[in-house]
Amino acid sequence: MIKNHTPHIKLIGLTGGIGSGKSTVAKLFHELNIQYIDADDVAREVVQPGEDCLQQIINHFGHEVVKENGELNRANLRTIVFSDPEQRKILESITHPAIRKRMMEHIDNMSGLYALLVHPLLFETGQNTLCDYTIAISVPKELQIERVMQRDHNTQEQVERILDTQLSNEARCSKADFILENTSNSADLSVKVVQIHNKLQTLLS
Repeated sequence: MIKNHTPHIKLIGLTGGIGSGKSTVAKLFHELNIQYIDADDVAREVVQPGEDCLQQIINHFGHEVVKENGELNRANLRTIVFSDPEQRKILESITHPAIRKRMMEHIDNMSGLYALLVHPLLFETGQNTLCDYTIAISVPKELQIERVMQRDHNTQEQVERILDTQLSNEARCSKADFILENTSNSADLSVKVVQIHNKLQTLLS
C-alpha cells in the first residue's frame, strides 16, 4: 500500500501558496545538487491521455473536460470545481492518490543526502507525514495575487478563489520547521536557500 510507503531517501517538504516562488526555490536547491520532485509536474503527468486518472475524471465529469485532442481541458474543469466545493472534493479523491503513488515512484529513483518534495498543498493533503523536515515559503498575500495575475493572466477574483482553497500564509508557516521569506531579489533568496541547506546538512548527517 502506498499509504505505508517509506521513502528510502530523506525527504524535505517545500511548500507555499500559489505565486510564492516554489519553482524558483526548488531550482536554487537543484543548483546545490539537491534533486526535487514537483507535485504540480506530477499532477500534469497523471492526467495525460491514456492515464487511468484522466479516464476516471472523464467518467465523473463528462467529455466537456477533455479537448478534441484528448488532453484535459483544465479551464473547463477548473470552472466546475472552483464553483462547487463538493465537485472539488471528488476531483481530489481521484487525483491525490494517483499523484502520491507517482511521486513515490519518482522519489524511489532519487539519490543524495536528501531530496525535496515540492507541494502547494503539502499540509492540506497530509504529504508532510512523508517528510523529515518542512520548509514554508512566506509571501504577503498582495504579492501572491499580483504575481499570479501577471503570470497566469487571471483576474484578482480567480486568484483569491484559489487562495481560499489553500492554507493561509500564517497557518502554513506555523506548521513548518523552516520559514523562507521570499519578498526581495533573487540574490537574497539564494543566500537564504544556502543557509537552510547548510542547516539541513548538519541535521541529516
